[in-house]
Amino acid sequence: MTSTTLHLSKSGATVACRAKGAGELLVLLHGVGMQSAAWGPQLDALHHDYRVIAVDLPGHGGSDPLPQGSALPAFVAWLDDVIATLNLGPVNLAGHSMGALIAAGFAVTHPNMTYRVALLNGVYRRDDTASAAVVARAAEIERGKVDIQTPLARWFGSSTSDAKARGQVSDWLNAVDLAAYGTAYSAFARGDKTYADRLPHIACPFLALTGDGDYNSTPQMSRAMAAQAQNGEAVVIEGHRHMVNLTAAEQVNAHLLAWLKRPQTVKELL
Repeated sequence: MTSTTLHLSKSGATVACRAKGAGELLVLLHGVGMQSAAWGPQLDALHHDYRVIAVDLPGHGGSDPLPQGSALPAFVAWLDDVIATLNLGPVNLAGHSMGALIAAGFAVTHPNMTYRVALLNGVYRRDDTASAAVVARAAEIERGKVDIQTPLARWFGSSTSDAKARGQVSDWLNAVDLAAYGTAYSAFARGDKTYADRLPHIACPFLALTGDGDYNSTPQMSRAMAAQAQNGEAVVIEGHRHMVNLTAAEQVNAHLLAWLKRPQTVKELL
């Protein structure tokens, strides 16, 4: 499936996306260093019942970057521009990793535009040790020092499905624009607490899903986020790590379909 481009109505920036299917809208946001193609299994499985749109984050794939140093709220504002440009109205929103941070930020700042929100391998209130490590990695990336093998070793095991996904993810990481990667990773490293206090404001169906072997986006984080949301559910996929939408696609798709069937809620901003 090829991507198409659009020009945002507010900023004028170019954004690339992949769309498939018809029906109620589901917008998918990938993680740092990835691109919309990372949602391939979800586009293929969910388009039979939904209009699925996977978007390249700023500076990834075919999308223009945000200014250097942009923090998480700038990415949330970018998503608002995307949804407004496409004239989508209220949407279902699912994000992976950095995409999960953006999705959560959008849900708390635009409740009237959010039917449901799902956070896959999302981070929430890292401890001091984890925060220091991820901020240090962000600084290295911003200096042009990019280590791809370390995250790949953390994200994947030795199974056949992991090996296939690892090859795909390695290709995407190697193709990323380094300056945009640094900006996005810095926002990711510093964004885990940005909207954390406002998760109890989320009233729509909320799914937090991760793998039991994900040491970055831990099961404890997913359970804590789900407990904070008014209508939250936590799911932990056994035997998988950070890229569950690729390595455990069938299980993830089943949970996403169940979440999409939960009664939708749109709440006005308080």
